[in-house]
Amino acid sequence: MDISADELNLLVLRYLQESGLKLSAFTFGHELKMYGKDINKTLVPPGALINIIQKGLYYTEAEICIGEDGLEQPMTESLSLIDAVKPDIVASRQSHNKKKQSVVKNDASKTNGDNGTTTGTPAVTSTETMRPVLDNTIEIPAEKSTLLMGHKSPVFCCAWNPTTDVLASGSSDGTAWIWDIPNSSGVLSGLQLRPNIQGVEIPVPNEILSIGWNCDGTLLATSSIDGDARIWMKDGRISRTLHGHKGPIFSLKWNKRGNYVLSAGADETAIIWDAASGQCNQQFAFHTAPVFDVDWKTNIDFASCSTDGCIHVCRLGVGRPVKTFQGHTKEVNAIKWAPRGNILASCSDDMTLKIWSMKQDTCLLDLRAHKKEIQSIKWSPTGPGTDNPNMNLMLASGSFDSTIRLWDVERGTCMHTLSKHTQNVYSVAFSPNGKFLASGSLDKYVHIWSTQSGQLVHSYKGTGGIFEVCWNPRGDKVAASASDGSVFVLNIRKF
Repeated sequence: MDISADELNLLVLRYLQESGLKLSAFTFGHELKMYGKDINKTLVPPGALINIIQKGLYYTEAEICIGEDGLEQPMTESLSLIDAVKPDIVASRQSHNKKKQSVVKNDASKTNGDNGTTTGTPAVTSTETMRPVLDNTIEIPAEKSTLLMGHKSPVFCCAWNPTTDVLASGSSDGTAWIWDIPNSSGVLSGLQLRPNIQGVEIPVPNEILSIGWNCDGTLLATSSIDGDARIWMKDGRISRTLHGHKGPIFSLKWNKRGNYVLSAGADETAIIWDAASGQCNQQFAFHTAPVFDVDWKTNIDFASCSTDGCIHVCRLGVGRPVKTFQGHTKEVNAIKWAPRGNILASCSDDMTLKIWSMKQDTCLLDLRAHKKEIQSIKWSPTGPGTDNPNMNLMLASGSFDSTIRLWDVERGTCMHTLSKHTQNVYSVAFSPNGKFLASGSLDKYVHIWSTQSGQLVHSYKGTGGIFEVCWNPRGDKVAASASDGSVFVLNIRKF
């Protein structure tokens, strides 16, 4: 089957709109980025949901034919859920199937000499590339991990305190937790953060989508689907509520000084907040579609990216973008400034990575190697101006094609392709010394890779799909948040 939660959301939203309901949004699980999807008559035809149900998902199943040898042979890849209700695409696929069936029959009839053995390639029963089996010697045993149970639904995000071994996590259950990771005595404690919403008869959706600590680890900021961001003290008390967005806040970042919080949301705007007062300093309404990500360049300059395909560089106190980058053909999922702030990386559903400079309008590099959407990018903490100046700067990208790629941006080449995952890669993170990379995937695995050799050095299988991975400041622990509500910490120092 080829049915994504995002496509299902679109069909349900279209159905509800056709029924006369005035909805601004509809979400399902972690697939919140459907806000940026077009739902006009071209992409999602009227009555598409009913049409799919009536057809019993017939056209979404991979078609199978019986060859002359009596064996099943796959004829084609499955149609997507949306394409399956478009008559022109279905007709085209049926015509393609007939041509492909003829080719398969011809290949099966080829023989080698007089012994009747076939010379054709054996039928492939899956469109997925076979992955190598993991070596048991790199598996992290359960006793080397700490399982943190408290959330009751998918945990979208997690972040280490920059000064201590304290971990924060945020979930779709509407809560954040602050975890004091066990020390040598093995004591584990957790503090639950839960906003107090009063005077509301109908439960307000409050899934936490983003989380982050300030520079000295004294304050924690969270953003949620209700359109509010909140700043918490370490003891669990709310310091400030940041109310200004009119929809879910997808991204939330502290500047390096820790005096401003930057947020971006479905209302197509980004906002700079004064962390001390909780007041909105400036709202930036330059995008024409939901804003997915933001990243600080300096303490007053930042970049934002959107489903409109644009990237804007803005400055506090300036009423228009100081720079706009255009080049992606689909929504831009993430952006990240390099450690020195001289170049910006972006990744998109158009399957490309692009590198930008403030010195020119077009991209410096257009990196094309991934086969599906790119969800996550991170710069290594290496190169000039970092704590690891003797190592080259690298860029890591995680994609829905199940691979991670490590890039040498100076040369514009891919150094390593990391391909042990079997499902969508949602998160990548470099260790503080830049020697290792952690990755998390919906296949439930967290992998630890050597950035120099590209080899897999450690691996751990959790109990749910992994949404985010992160390293503690010392680089001896990796935390991960998962779709089943679990959070776990791997002690890398013990290896």
